[in-house]
Amino acid sequence: MKKTQLVLASLSLMAAATVSASEDAIERNAIPHLDHVIVVMMENHSAAEILGATSADTPFINAYAKTVGQAANYWAVGHPSLTNYLEIVGGSNFGLTDDNWPNWVNGGCVDNNPKGSGCGGAYAPIDGAGTDYAFPATVDACVSPWSIQLGPLSVCSTTGSAIVANNWGIVSYPAITYTPKTIAHQLAERGKTWKSYQESLPTTGPRVDGVNYSDGTYSSVSPVAAWQISGNDVPVSKLYAVKHNPFVYFKDVQIGAQADLSLNQVVGFDGTDGLYADLARGTVPTFAFVAPNQCHDMHGAGGSTAQCGDDAHAREMGDAALKTLVTAVKASPIWKDGKTALVIVWDENDYGNYANQVVTLVDTNYSEGPVVSNRQYNHYSLTKTIEAALDLPCLNHACDSSTHLMSDLFGAH
Repeated sequence: MKKTQLVLASLSLMAAATVSASEDAIERNAIPHLDHVIVVMMENHSAAEILGATSADTPFINAYAKTVGQAANYWAVGHPSLTNYLEIVGGSNFGLTDDNWPNWVNGGCVDNNPKGSGCGGAYAPIDGAGTDYAFPATVDACVSPWSIQLGPLSVCSTTGSAIVANNWGIVSYPAITYTPKTIAHQLAERGKTWKSYQESLPTTGPRVDGVNYSDGTYSSVSPVAAWQISGNDVPVSKLYAVKHNPFVYFKDVQIGAQADLSLNQVVGFDGTDGLYADLARGTVPTFAFVAPNQCHDMHGAGGSTAQCGDDAHAREMGDAALKTLVTAVKASPIWKDGKTALVIVWDENDYGNYANQVVTLVDTNYSEGPVVSNRQYNHYSLTKTIEAALDLPCLNHACDSSTHLMSDLFGAH
């Protein structure tokens, strides 16, 4: 390329970057400062399974969606659950590609289930900068880890290869050197508050530290005797699942690097420090991350179909749980004073097809009337928007030029 062409190309790129930065600033200014952001994470259903004519199991959600902001072109970034949770709170998958449990600083990974398979593949806590995992536009579904995450495909046995469209979303993301922080870290640095509300934390033994799953009473670290019922080994249902609690995968949170960045910020739904007590008192923190248990988030508790029922029943349970939660938020003092946004988002689809589009609803106490946005958004857009609303800088892929702020849903209208 000639020198003139190089100069013109450089000027063109600079102009594009300037326009992008300018548009970004305008949209950021359109989002008011929020006193509270509540994010409720739901599980493993595509938009088509929740909204519309096929959604008889979710009457509350369908009625509610018509009264609030709806991101009608919103996509998950990837699979499986843990990566999406990390991407929402930190703008990166932080190099983790599966739902494996963490290795805990104070005791490693323990699973006392007499019939359990142990803790193979447990992740070392995130500590320091590293490289995250790239999501390409197409993937070879026969090559690990894609074959594990997509499940067995018959085409692999006949042709040896199955290049499939990107089921992670609709945008490809290269690997980046990530900053090992989440929104919780950013808020703690500024003296602001956060909590991770996790339903069905155990009431016996440690509440969070070392716990990988719980039925609300016993957990993965309960002694073997606690698993014996009528002489049989009965698995502790995985109602609480650590893969839905992204903050505890960070070393500084596990060790309590500072008072407001520790496992003390992980609490349940009930009790004096729980979600419903905080809502009733109006003591909800600046950022509230809410994870219903695996019956109430529509996932289904591992190995316990009798408890959560089939998929239709899981949707019904999730719909009822959301009605209770939304009602409590609307009755809270935080909904009457200041500015609050309630976001309900599904982490990913159920691998049933290669369209990873999910429902995302935005309800604010400062706007009037429903809004339907057809702009293309994903989990990184939500990260970036929450950070803008809380006067925080962007993190990791939330800073990408392709990541757009959700100003039409979070702005006053």
